[in-house]
Amino acid sequence: MEIITDLKSQFIIYLNSLIEYVPRLAIALVIVIIMSLILKVIRKKLSSYLGQKADDQLLVNFISSLLHIVNIIIIGLLFLYILGLGGIAGSFLGAAGISAFVIGFALKDIGENFLAGVVMAFDRPFSIGDTIKTNDVEGVIKTMSLRDTHVKTFDGKDVFVPNGQIIKNPLYNYTMDGYMRQNFVLGIDYNSDTEQARKLILNELDKIPGILRDEKPPRTHIKNLNTSTIDIECYFWINTFDKNHSGLELKSMAQSRSIKALMDADIGMPSDIVELKNYDEKLSVHNN
Repeated sequence: MEIITDLKSQFIIYLNSLIEYVPRLAIALVIVIIMSLILKVIRKKLSSYLGQKADDQLLVNFISSLLHIVNIIIIGLLFLYILGLGGIAGSFLGAAGISAFVIGFALKDIGENFLAGVVMAFDRPFSIGDTIKTNDVEGVIKTMSLRDTHVKTFDGKDVFVPNGQIIKNPLYNYTMDGYMRQNFVLGIDYNSDTEQARKLILNELDKIPGILRDEKPPRTHIKNLNTSTIDIECYFWINTFDKNHSGLELKSMAQSRSIKALMDADIGMPSDIVELKNYDEKLSVHNN
């Protein structure tokens, strides 16, 4: 009977405590709901404003996600403080900091990629649609997140490159300013007029739509003096923002037209001379 009496006493104490907390709990819930709606509206307005002003969608997504996390923390701490549990709120923040440190150490690679994504959200050397190369991955940027970067290679593969790899390694951006240079080499005979050959090549390059002329005109120069040929290296520039022309197609067209122009002008393009010696035949003659 004493146990039952004690249980009833404890139950009454807990019930009275709960009754005392009900008004405070109700006020806390109302304030939290109102604050949640206000913060949500502010976050949406700010995200919409940044989406209109910022060119980088990843930066907008990052700021929106960060604001969402901050909103949750603010609402949770406010709820605890209204209930009079400020000490618990302080302990929660301390425990969260220690937990974040432990988890971050255990998941170092994931944390590294996330931090790299944060850095790249504010200062990134490429944008969606750029052609880049990092390590052995070369292709077009399709999408970006805070963890990895989606690259579409030229042979159709989808590669998700960790952001940490992009931060730590050299990155080549072929299309940041819209200009890309192409080159090829043609070998002509030593008896040919090199200046005439260069003029013929430049004349053909000037006729091809898609190859830049005024701002970055084509160039040629003698590159190597080989055993049987004089190598003429040809350079031309294309605008990567112009989707009407393919860089590979322009290079193929430039080579084929240049070869035809040289052949029509009777400029020889011989192959390298290779000398073959038959030592077995000499040995056989010597034995006879």
